[in-house]
Amino acid sequence: MKHNLLILLLFGLSLNLHSQIIENETKESINYLNDSISQINSNFKNKKYIPKSTDKIISRTEYLNKLYGFWLGECIANWTGLITEMDKIGNIGEIKTGNFYTRQDWGNPDLPSIWGEGLPSNLSPTIDFIFAEVDSIWGSDDDTDIEFIYQHLLHKNKTSMLTGEQIREGWLKHIKLEEENYLWVSNQKAFDLMNEGMLPPNTSLPKNNEHFEMIDAQLTTEIFGFFAPSRPDVALKMAKLPIQTTARENAEWISEFYVIMYSLASYVNENLSIKERILWMADEASKRLPKNSYASKMYDFVKNNYDLNIPWEQTRDALYKRYQVEQQDGYEITSQNIYCNGCFAAGINFGSSIISLLYGEGDLKSTIKIGTLAGWDSDNPTATWGGLLGFMIGKEGIEATFETKFSNKFNIHRTRINFPNNGIYTFNEMAKIGIEIIDRVVQEEMGGGVDFQKNVWYIPTIKLNIYEGK
Repeated sequence: MKHNLLILLLFGLSLNLHSQIIENETKESINYLNDSISQINSNFKNKKYIPKSTDKIISRTEYLNKLYGFWLGECIANWTGLITEMDKIGNIGEIKTGNFYTRQDWGNPDLPSIWGEGLPSNLSPTIDFIFAEVDSIWGSDDDTDIEFIYQHLLHKNKTSMLTGEQIREGWLKHIKLEEENYLWVSNQKAFDLMNEGMLPPNTSLPKNNEHFEMIDAQLTTEIFGFFAPSRPDVALKMAKLPIQTTARENAEWISEFYVIMYSLASYVNENLSIKERILWMADEASKRLPKNSYASKMYDFVKNNYDLNIPWEQTRDALYKRYQVEQQDGYEITSQNIYCNGCFAAGINFGSSIISLLYGEGDLKSTIKIGTLAGWDSDNPTATWGGLLGFMIGKEGIEATFETKFSNKFNIHRTRINFPNNGIYTFNEMAKIGIEIIDRVVQEEMGGGVDFQKNVWYIPTIKLNIYEGK
């Protein structure tokens, strides 16, 4: 009996200690946001707003924590996915990589990528999660750095809608002209065109940029969905020019899918399980994809297999056969005979991405694992969904999932240049900038209101219109 009482006493002390830690961390987040409000007030002309009973009310404090979770989740997933980037791309053309990975390969030795010269990844000898410890710093990568640039440009220019001139100026200032500049295919071509004086959106026109169907815009524009919480119509408007900086046609529609997903994360019914939320959001976002596009047919193909409980590995293998081997539904990348059979293409990586999203069912670990093992440009889908799920569960949810604390520092100068403080930011600082941007978006683009005393946004609700502008 005494033994049981001792266990209960220790358990109670543990719960109290845990509660105190959470309470302290929550107070710290609230205090941080309250500090930032005074800075916003000094620069932001807040207009009087009378809330309506139909307005959606979103806590700025909670959103700060979610944006922190976005950056942290994206970094964990990005760096984990990098281990297997281009390890497995199929067996068409000069480059053959053998059988794709399966779930049994998690925790086992990493195999060389197509450019690995016979060596596994230098990030990890095995396929496993990559963490930046509390006393270290996360490095930027091409899945996080241009999103960072766009956030910086919106904040610096005090605008919700970037112009072609502002995008060009930002790219030229913050991206190295010489290698290694962490640009590939369509991003690199758009950058070259900007250096020649061309402005977006001309930088993605097929006559100017032969790589317009590559994956690039998928990596760089999802964040606009978070800048327009619960309003995908506004998010799409904000993201249109950044997307068209590098993408057209299917690549553009796929990028819009991701933007919508990020915006709907603040709209979806939170009484649903996270699995139910993810499935609803994905089906809503898929309505943006033109029905005759290969992007739409890829989504339907993967979703149908998922609904039939076909294992994700079989669905991935069938995706490869249907689109890269047989070139069905108008997906003709293979016949173009480009490097690595279009392993950077928007299409095949979108299909792989949907596999990890649906089969991951909202579980952060499972989604990252499947994305890492699924093949092709594996760090891109993992980063996208790690960022989305990280946002949905927040900083504390990520720490609880992995049962550890992580670094909150980020070095944008690993891949980009010319930022203050030698490129070192905290996730708190990055999230705070996002809050300031959203204040402007809510007021100027949504016709809503910002209440600094109650620390909330009032967002006018409208009927979802995923189709507009298709």
